Amino acid sequence: MPIYNAQILEIDAAETRRYAGLKTAQNFGEKNIADACAEALILSEVRGVWELYDYKNCTVESEPPFTIAGNSIIKHLSGCEKVICVAVTVGAAIEREINKKFERGEYLNSVLLDAAATAAVEQAADLMEKNFAAKFSKEGYKMRWRFSPGYGDWDLTAQEKLFKISGAEQIGISLTSAMMLEPRKSVTAIIGLEKKGQETRGKGQGNCAACNKIDCPMRK
Repeated sequence: MPIYNAQILEIDAAETRRYAGLKTAQNFGEKNIADACAEALILSEVRGVWELYDYKNCTVESEPPFTIAGNSIIKHLSGCEKVICVAVTVGAAIEREINKKFERGEYLNSVLLDAAATAAVEQAADLMEKNFAAKFSKEGYKMRWRFSPGYGDWDLTAQEKLFKISGAEQIGISLTSAMMLEPRKSVTAIIGLEKKGQETRGKGQGNCAACNKIDCPMRK
């Protein structure tokens, strides 16, 4: 399975603020956020892995096959001929530092570093998507945005099979019995590919639009 090791060059401060639940906060020290982003950039160890599969009749033709269940994900992948199963992480070092800060009573710094780490892993996934879009466009495909277990009505239990066929274990990610990824700042997702000129739906909206938690403070 192809490995992705490109580094992010800067962590988005606005996204860090959003993930920290400070999107509407007034007069909050920007230096604190900038410092958290700088520290997260140093601690992040970006690694990604992916695999391409044929997709037919709501089934990823992996070995063993992975049948997709859930109205939102089935609709999202409607018309796709292939899917990319992807996993990405920013590593365990940043998570250890988040925990150390919390244990020392540095609660604000811990929360901000945690938010910056979330922004970092999402940015890493975004960069992978951009690379996929360029690569597969040359092969005649249009790409859908990534969709992860837990979005919409795609049950979190799908994480177990997606974890295996994405190759997540190759980059040091493990899966708990509660279907949570470790290190926590990791993402698995599926990305649909449909032939150009045969599009069956519009571009659609991004991840927050697929989630039914409309009162989430981190919602875009």
